[in-house]
Amino acid sequence: MTDTPAAPPQTHGRAGRNLPQAISLGVGLGAYVVLSLIFFEPAFVLLVALALMMASVELYRALQRQEMTAAIVPIVAGSLAIPFGSYLAGRENAVIEFSTTSVLLGSLALTVLAALIWRMRGGSKGYVKDAAASLLIIAYVPMLGSFAPLMLAEDQGAARLVTFMLVVTMSDTGGLIGGVLFGKHPMAPKISPKKSWEGFAGSMVFGIAAAVLMTVLVLKVPFWVGIIIGVCLVTVGTCGDLIESMIKRDVGIKDMSSFLPGHGGVMDRLDSLLVAAPVAWLIMYLLVPS
Repeated sequence: MTDTPAAPPQTHGRAGRNLPQAISLGVGLGAYVVLSLIFFEPAFVLLVALALMMASVELYRALQRQEMTAAIVPIVAGSLAIPFGSYLAGRENAVIEFSTTSVLLGSLALTVLAALIWRMRGGSKGYVKDAAASLLIIAYVPMLGSFAPLMLAEDQGAARLVTFMLVVTMSDTGGLIGGVLFGKHPMAPKISPKKSWEGFAGSMVFGIAAAVLMTVLVLKVPFWVGIIIGVCLVTVGTCGDLIESMIKRDVGIKDMSSFLPGHGGVMDRLDSLLVAAPVAWLIMYLLVPS
């Protein structure tokens, strides 16, 4: 009788994450973002488009668990076209100049129209529910995500974009540190039991600090602009995290997908960024001179 061989060592950390894969992917994506912003901005827009396409598919699959079937084909096509349209519309040296408003509204309207027409093939039964699923995905993913390329297309675009991403990232970091070290009072126990008010305070400290440093040292505007950016992005970023948590709880899943090895789904990484992008664009559009 032979002994049963020992199980191979596990590389997964808490919550089943594969730490080496997560680190490798994070470093690779970080390097791609930095190099694309320095040398070839359309490559960054392509990354945004791919992320929005994958996030749309994730949300489509999640809503199917509620028997809501969106028109995913035109939505994916729109998720590719909308960010590129936003970026090109914002470039002053575009070959054919269009107003940013006309491009955004036009691309969104065409995506909505295509989704509504696409679903007609399935007949009238469940049409309203499926159309609502399509509109939710379009509004939540490509529409909100299009504001990142829009920031990049403006003067000091890379600096604006890095400010936005850094503030949201540092907010997440501060929330994690504050929650682990001091978290005692749940912030939204029915939505996300691990979130605490102490973690939110940590998010505020880290987010505002990052915003003030970027606005003063890089964007060259007064420190109070950084405070406004920090407070607003931390607040809406936290709401974005809670919104996605509510969706996942409603459909009964932990991660949106396993598209990103070691990280889960694309939406699990974009939840705060998507909601914060239009707010970041608007504040910097108003308060950071071109």
